[in-house]
Amino acid sequence: MKITKEMGIMEVVQKYPQTIEIFQRFGMGCIGCAAAHFENIEQGALAHGMDVDALMAALNEGVEG
Repeated sequence: MKITKEMGIMEVVQKYPQTIEIFQRFGMGCIGCAAAHFENIEQGALAHGMDVDALMAALNEGVEG
């Protein structure tokens, strides 16, 4: 697993630009959100009421495949 839920949202987006589409597909418009600069993935997902495990699986699948 390359991406963990403790990683910062912007850290992941900068390292893996292909994750932008995945975040957006899950309803997180991370690039335009000020909170993305200080929230980790788990915090952002919970704030949006989404399944953290499903998001993590999609993100890691996106960077590995």
